[in-house]
Amino acid sequence: MQELMHFAGRYGINLTNSMALACVLAIIFFTAVVVHLVLHRLVLRAFEKRARSSNTLWLQVITQHHLFRRLAFVLQGIIVHIQSLLWLEAGSDASLFLLTAAQLWVMLYGLLAFFSLMDVSFVISRQLPFAANLPLKGIVQSIKLLSAIVIGIMIISVLIGKSPAILISGLGAMAAVLMLVFKDPILGLVAGIQLSANRMLNQGDWLEMPKYGADGAVTDIGLTTVKVRNWDNTITTIPTYALVSDAFKNWQGMSESGGRRIKRSINIDTTSIHFLSDDELAHLQQSRILTPYLAQKCNELSAWNRENDHESGSVLNVRQLTNVGTFRAYLTAYLNQHPRIHHNMTTMVRQLSPGVDGLPLEIYAFTNTVAWLEYEAIQADIFDHIYAVIGEFGLRVHQSPTGNDMRSLASSLRAGS
Repeated sequence: MQELMHFAGRYGINLTNSMALACVLAIIFFTAVVVHLVLHRLVLRAFEKRARSSNTLWLQVITQHHLFRRLAFVLQGIIVHIQSLLWLEAGSDASLFLLTAAQLWVMLYGLLAFFSLMDVSFVISRQLPFAANLPLKGIVQSIKLLSAIVIGIMIISVLIGKSPAILISGLGAMAAVLMLVFKDPILGLVAGIQLSANRMLNQGDWLEMPKYGADGAVTDIGLTTVKVRNWDNTITTIPTYALVSDAFKNWQGMSESGGRRIKRSINIDTTSIHFLSDDELAHLQQSRILTPYLAQKCNELSAWNRENDHESGSVLNVRQLTNVGTFRAYLTAYLNQHPRIHHNMTTMVRQLSPGVDGLPLEIYAFTNTVAWLEYEAIQADIFDHIYAVIGEFGLRVHQSPTGNDMRSLASSLRAGS
């Protein structure tokens, strides 16, 4: 400022301190405006226009996250800081005010620029194969949190005029408080590393966690929370550390295997189970699926009966085909030739323990698709067919009496009386 007053005095202009200060501030302000216009209206606008028309990923990502725009603000703060040192008298109120404001400006936009750099690195790294199983988002958020704490300490130290070392040395006494305040981020970071290291969960996996009402695709794995989009399009938020401390089911293995399991039973009325009569056997032999089974089984039973001389006499002395066993063989053959069943995975029809609801006959197989809509359609088609053909074997599906059954029974009793 003194140089400005001497320079003006050479030309016969006498400037007071106030007038000189006003001129210096006007010069600093004018320079800041010019730099801002050049950077933001010319340089950055041209760069962003080129980036939007470019197919280069990193150019588009940098533009989306405003990295260079924030760096431009940092540069503006540095220029104001340098001008304050050059033009203003050291130790003056105006100098202290501008220097402090410029330092705070540089630190704030430096932090934001660093955040943008981390976001750019995160987006680009997600395209790399090795980063698919790393908890990158949690790591990025942790680094952001730590950097924000450091910059916050530096800002406070600038405002109070003390060294940052004094504030940092006092953090030891606040360790317990900080552990309590940042408990969730710390637990989330550790949990994210464990999930990644053990390959327990990745973004896009199908997660089921009944405790939190989660059943859907993982859309986001953050530092403190994991977001799951359920199949009804609701969003469930789960604490990240809960995925390590509690149990959850990851269906990704099923998706990668290419087959989704069908495991459903039909309950057969046990009073409808009987040996096949000759007429029933002749009727069932018309089925192409059953022909090989019936031929092989009839030869086996005939040979056994001849061997043991049990061609006649009590039914207890001979081996015969049952309708439920034949039905089970039919369903096995039907599934084995079904085009939508995965034939490289387990396929079977088995009996479960009978109970008050009859004899459960379970279908255990895998479809050759994991798409939900296709899977449900295949499963429904299979059981539509099962319920439709069960009567051909002389079997009945167990069903508890309904109100209509009671009314029919009452009507029969009234008609009989």
